[in-house]
Amino acid sequence: MTQRIEDYALIGDLQTAALVGADGSVDWLCLPRFDSAACFAALVGDEENGHWRIAPKGAVRCTGRRYVGDSLVLETVWETRTGSVRVLDFMPQRDEAPDVVRIVEGVSGSVEMEGTLRLRFDYGSVVPWMRRSDGHRIAVAGPDSVWLRSEPEVRTWGQQFSTCSSFTVAAGESVSFVLTWHPSHQSRPDLIDPHESLRHCLEDWEAWASKCRYDGPYRDAVMRSLITLKALTYAPTGGIVAAPTTSLPEELGGVRNWDYRFCWLRDSTLTLGSLVAVGYLDEAAEWRDWLLRAVAGDPADLQIMYGLAGERRLPEFELSWLGGYGGSVPVRVGNDAANQLQLDVYGEVIDSLFIARRAGLKTERHAWNIQLSLLGFLETAWREPDEGLWEVRGPRRHFVHSKVMAWVAADRAVRTLEADRSLHGEVDRWREMRDAVHREVCEKGFDPERNTFTQSYGSKELDAATLLIPHVGFLPPDDPRVLGTIAAVQAELGNGPLVRRYSTEGVSVDGLPGDEGTFLACSFWLTDALCMTGRHEEARELFERLLALRNDLGLLSEEYDPVAGRQLGNFPQAFSHIGLVNTALALQEYDTAG
Repeated sequence: MTQRIEDYALIGDLQTAALVGADGSVDWLCLPRFDSAACFAALVGDEENGHWRIAPKGAVRCTGRRYVGDSLVLETVWETRTGSVRVLDFMPQRDEAPDVVRIVEGVSGSVEMEGTLRLRFDYGSVVPWMRRSDGHRIAVAGPDSVWLRSEPEVRTWGQQFSTCSSFTVAAGESVSFVLTWHPSHQSRPDLIDPHESLRHCLEDWEAWASKCRYDGPYRDAVMRSLITLKALTYAPTGGIVAAPTTSLPEELGGVRNWDYRFCWLRDSTLTLGSLVAVGYLDEAAEWRDWLLRAVAGDPADLQIMYGLAGERRLPEFELSWLGGYGGSVPVRVGNDAANQLQLDVYGEVIDSLFIARRAGLKTERHAWNIQLSLLGFLETAWREPDEGLWEVRGPRRHFVHSKVMAWVAADRAVRTLEADRSLHGEVDRWREMRDAVHREVCEKGFDPERNTFTQSYGSKELDAATLLIPHVGFLPPDDPRVLGTIAAVQAELGNGPLVRRYSTEGVSVDGLPGDEGTFLACSFWLTDALCMTGRHEEARELFERLLALRNDLGLLSEEYDPVAGRQLGNFPQAFSHIGLVNTALALQEYDTAG
């Protein structure tokens, strides 16, 4: 039976990540990078597509789990008839090769444990050749090689193209397993000490967490979200993936299944702002530098997303042998949305660099030249239709949010030039552009009869992205058009504290069949908008209801199904956790001002 999305926990080493289920099974792991082919793909298939389970014999689900302090070390506990046991799962930050460490510790009594390791390279399609060497199990297929060892050595045997183990742990005893990947043409990496690695891993995370400047009433939730964002960072480049998974569905059994193991420019402004606000300037600088490298080149070729190192080609294809999470097919790898025209990203990039400059991050002269180049393209391109923030696969439209972000691009350029006279630029032209965009959006993107901004010019449909209008400064929070938009979104797209991105009824703007859940980032935007317009207690109540939707470990996916009461979409989702952090900061700002 497929576990719920919220039944999974995240572990990672800042270059890739694994999902561990409440049943003790690692059901998703890509090696050596977030975007590499999975060697455990049961998450979007079944056990035959690869997994690694360690649990008490006959147990189905753990009796409790938590992260150890402010870390990404997962502790899973089972209480059984004969005793209790815990398993510590983590991935130490790598010196050379990626390792997955699982330490089984007896807590009380005596517990019989079982393990099943079923490696399947290339997203569950390739069965490796297994052999023994010096007490290790070695799996090899094509470019991939994985070594498994245990300390002390436990009895293992091959069964149906898997490695099985059986052992007993009593109170005070422990058995450690280390799974190590390396390219098959290279020799085995140096062995790590699992217990020493555990100590270093905890120390590293605690030292990192101690730098956080947020000390408000939602400290635990904010810290867990920041740790999750850090875990989704590809350390060699500073890029932050939207999620470590692909094809977790936006509707169970539906076709809205996408690969999110890439870096979206749309996340840049909100991510950089939150990192700066809580004191993580190094991470903010690394993300800014990744952004500058990724967008360098012809501004007409700007993409909405890039690979971990700024790769541009992310071809989308389907993995036909995988049955999908809960039968949701197709399972996709790559993302063709990278080829879309989304004009809002120009504003998001320029706003990100504006935030970085204002925060005092060291600036490079070429960064301003890149912005001027982007503005030069946007000066005429903003009048064109595009696919918009939500990457619709229907016809291009004049999306209001895209136009608003074009206004942001011009506005931030003007404000930068006004603040720094040493920079060159056509400030009068950018003022004219800013005024022209503002005038057109208010004329063509606003429905005076309903007193709300719409999704696109001439449309009656609404879009939760218009909740960002006061946030980016397009209109003040007390403007009647802002208040009307908030009311309309609540009435037509809202479900309590939850908000849909847009309507999917009838002929949907996105050109796709089926439905989707409520979008968690949009729900945080609603809370922010309420806070900005003075409805602070209502905002706080909504925020706390959103916090209640996190799983038992504080993790959020992309969407939530209010009818089934479960999470949907790729998991954990950076955009959702960014929204959580920013809303907590907004509420703290109100508390401080009050």
